[in-house]
Amino acid sequence: MILTITMNPSIDISYPLDDFKLDTVNRVKNVRKTAGGKGLNVTRILKQLDAEVVASGLIGGFLGEEIKKDLTSNYIAHDFLPISGETRNCIAVLHKGQQTEILESGPVISKEEAQAFLKHFEQLAARADILSFSGSLPEGLPVDFYSQMLQICQEKPVVLDCSGEALTEVLKGEVKPRLIKPNTEELAELLGRRISTDIEELKAALTDPIFTGIEWIVVSMGGDGAFAKHHKKFYLVTIPKIAVVNPVGSGDATVAGLTAAIEKGSSDEDVLKQGNALGMLNAQEATTGHVELANYQALFDQILVTEI
Repeated sequence: MILTITMNPSIDISYPLDDFKLDTVNRVKNVRKTAGGKGLNVTRILKQLDAEVVASGLIGGFLGEEIKKDLTSNYIAHDFLPISGETRNCIAVLHKGQQTEILESGPVISKEEAQAFLKHFEQLAARADILSFSGSLPEGLPVDFYSQMLQICQEKPVVLDCSGEALTEVLKGEVKPRLIKPNTEELAELLGRRISTDIEELKAALTDPIFTGIEWIVVSMGGDGAFAKHHKKFYLVTIPKIAVVNPVGSGDATVAGLTAAIEKGSSDEDVLKQGNALGMLNAQEATTGHVELANYQALFDQILVTEI
């Protein structure tokens, strides 16, 4: 079983408009509302892959109940810890090829709720074969909360997709995730210097002592593909050009593919090809966290993984 964790989920609301006017009324006809948050995007892709997956995290209030209803209606198993605060809304206004986002910060988590979740998580993690942690931590949780979770499930492989202080704290900790997936900007932030897509520069970056103990590092480079390190091997992932419809959630689809492939014990090449193929498929769809699997094999076969 794959356990996905979304500590700060949301209701994602999409408002497509031909023209977005300030300081007046904008009427929207085709509103889309979905259970959101990076971890839930991962979950939906895993479900499409027919993986056994359970979603967990923190959830509260009316919007939290709506998320659970959404997941249940899509036959996705879930076991969230209820909290006193209200789960957030995240609004995207789509206009003239642009996307304006209005993101609520979400609930403030109490110390009691944080401790309750760690106990809840311990029970769930015991049943999991592999775990995926995605996204930001809500206000109230300490920046080392992911590190505390890793201590609890230290015998299990964890795929971690987060950034900022939460990731920095994980890299300082004794227990490491199996895989991390920074993009080039996040990699530069971690190392405190600019990072280009030059192969030798990327090799040097991924051998920095800060990454000691991390088995897999997969650096996403958008349309340029990816660069990865597994143990002492380096790989360049070259992807075909595609028509991008909606890139939101493509990183989450990639995480889902990487996680499912690692769970199956796939080869390095297949791990990287599956992750990137699913990320590209998500980018070709208007709906975030959705892929057209009929197109999967054709894309998979066009991805080139070269050991450097």
